Amino acid sequence: MFKLDRKLITIGMTLAMSSTFALAAASAQCIPGVYESKPGAIDGGVTYPRKNGIYTAYRYNTQSTKGVWFGRAATANEIKAWDVDALPDGTGLPEGEGSVELGDELYEAQCAVCHGEFGGGGKGYPQLAGGNQDKDENGIVKTLKNQRQYGNTDAPKRTVGTYWPVATTLFTYIRDAMPYAHPKSLTNDEVYAITAYILAQNELEIDGEELDDEYVLNAEKLAKVVLPNRDGFYPNIDGPKAQENIRAFFADRAKNIGMGTRCMKDCKDPGGQDGKTEATVVKIKYEMKDVVPPYAYAKDLPPETEGGSVSKAEKMYDASCKLCHATDTMGAPAVGDTNTWESVMKKGMDTVLVNAIKGTGGMPPKGGNMDLSDADIKEIVEFMINSSKKH
Repeated sequence: MFKLDRKLITIGMTLAMSSTFALAAASAQCIPGVYESKPGAIDGGVTYPRKNGIYTAYRYNTQSTKGVWFGRAATANEIKAWDVDALPDGTGLPEGEGSVELGDELYEAQCAVCHGEFGGGGKGYPQLAGGNQDKDENGIVKTLKNQRQYGNTDAPKRTVGTYWPVATTLFTYIRDAMPYAHPKSLTNDEVYAITAYILAQNELEIDGEELDDEYVLNAEKLAKVVLPNRDGFYPNIDGPKAQENIRAFFADRAKNIGMGTRCMKDCKDPGGQDGKTEATVVKIKYEMKDVVPPYAYAKDLPPETEGGSVSKAEKMYDASCKLCHATDTMGAPAVGDTNTWESVMKKGMDTVLVNAIKGTGGMPPKGGNMDLSDADIKEIVEFMINSSKKH
């Protein structure tokens, strides 16, 4: 699997670099009409012509593919190994079970560092819970109808409970891709537990039953979950007629999506900001104020206290470095691994600090948090070293 992942990453990087060079070449030539789309094309369904080996600003290979070897057909066992996703009706879910209470413990240990307490969201990582799930007279989840205008309206709350169409996806995604630092490390029982906890945080019910701490989730129960936005996606991409539905939907784009004209200047005011022009977008009627606990708009952090049980360095480590350095699965030296850190320190403190500040190997400069000062990095490194010494 590792070799395959490495191969896919290499291919992806190669294609990305090729596209970048092609874009630069096309831009240098100033090809006229390169973005002219076919009649009737619109945003979300744009079709561009391919001419003279060029597609928009990119060049593509015009060589014949005759005689190219595409490999062999996959064996039944190979297909079985890859076919591990679960369908919306629960087909493919493995045996196992997990309680909300266990999911709470696992979430705090494995997920909260990125997704925040109770699924409330973290810096750079999606919010998993929250938002009103009530529907309007048309069956539309009200939370999703919010539209941010001029910075004074809350944006739509796209969480598991308000936006996702099916719950089985939650199980398979957690199992196959989470936790971020060491995916595929959870057992099926643990995945069921974390899934149950996230569903509980979204205040969802299964067969009319609330998910309290003692609630135990399994495949049969998960398949019965009906998320509020289940029918909020179009066209219908499920089932054997999925392709036909999609083709029919885009065949009449003017009706199903609407046609419009782009503008870069002299555009109509989008929200009547000038006090005269009528808004050209429908204003959202629902601004969520009934969230419990209420939204906190303060941006300042609580003040540091003297003599606290957690040092400033440890807090910075938890926020910016723990994700990769808590274990060795990401290739980074794990905090607490004495032998590994003894090997690292053979390079000398100066070299270790330079690597931490400028980046080394797969580690980005300052661990990806450029808000940290060089002095902050030094404190974090010293904390990591001291936490990894023999006692």
